[in-house]
Amino acid sequence: MPTNKDWNYHPDLPLQDPSIFSRPTDAKFLSGWFARNWLTLSERVLMLILAVAAYYTLYPSLASAQSFAPGWMLQILIANYILVIAVAGGLHWYFYIKRGQGKDLKFDHRDQTRNNRNFKFSDQVKDNMFWTLASGVPQLSAFQIVTYWLMANGYAPTITFASNPIWFVLAIILLPIWSAFHFYWVHRFLHVPFMYTRFHALHHRNINIGPWSGFSMHPVEHLLYLSTLCIHWIVASHPIHVIYHVIYQGPGAAMTHTGYEDLLVKDKRKLALGTFYHTLHHRYFECNYGNQEMPWDRWFGTFHDGTAEGTAETRARKKRMYS
Repeated sequence: MPTNKDWNYHPDLPLQDPSIFSRPTDAKFLSGWFARNWLTLSERVLMLILAVAAYYTLYPSLASAQSFAPGWMLQILIANYILVIAVAGGLHWYFYIKRGQGKDLKFDHRDQTRNNRNFKFSDQVKDNMFWTLASGVPQLSAFQIVTYWLMANGYAPTITFASNPIWFVLAIILLPIWSAFHFYWVHRFLHVPFMYTRFHALHHRNINIGPWSGFSMHPVEHLLYLSTLCIHWIVASHPIHVIYHVIYQGPGAAMTHTGYEDLLVKDKRKLALGTFYHTLHHRYFECNYGNQEMPWDRWFGTFHDGTAEGTAETRARKKRMYS
């Protein structure tokens, strides 16, 4: 298992490019990408299953959202609290309390921080929980409430599977790609010194990330990050698409910030979780602003491939930015 003095574990380096944009005309590569993401029990498939289940069991019907009534709005808020607490809390319990996997496939040597006054309550996990639950879930729910109201009143275009089955399926596949596109540019904006020092620095307290770190942000950052959901205001979708997108942005952030690359079951990798790509961003800051879905970091010279040379380039770029 690859390891060194900087990392408890890291994947093979330098990091390769798994983006569909790296070889868009290679049919074999594209079919492999599709199979990995959509024909196995992947993170995306799990979130889609959860979205469909939540649509039928947790969330109100679209018909009830024609006016801003407290009942259905509160139902959305409670449903989102249930999902975020279940996913982030469940992952934290398994990996950091139960220690169900020890340090196998854990990127950072260190545990979550305590007795550190940089964090609210001098505790990293409590700080992350506070910002996630006090700002993240309410704002996530507010975007979903407005989207439901717009759809219910015909102000946002809607579809059903019966009316447009091709776009219904295609929209599910494209939503993570849209999210990655939106995230990169919002993230670059948040690293402008004025925005970083006032807002984004709160998220970057988490140099050593854990499940509760993913959705722990300043309220201004939550507003920008969650504006990705506004795509449903102009592009035809169904409540299942909205719920899938909500899960991808909220509970999904806990999964990608787990701090472990994969869930092991009987020593076999069963579920991809955190990415070393984004873990490098939390360690070195001015690199890997996006994710591996989109090629922007490679195209704009902000890619860190995990090597010592990549670290030197990132540190030099950071010095130039803040000098």
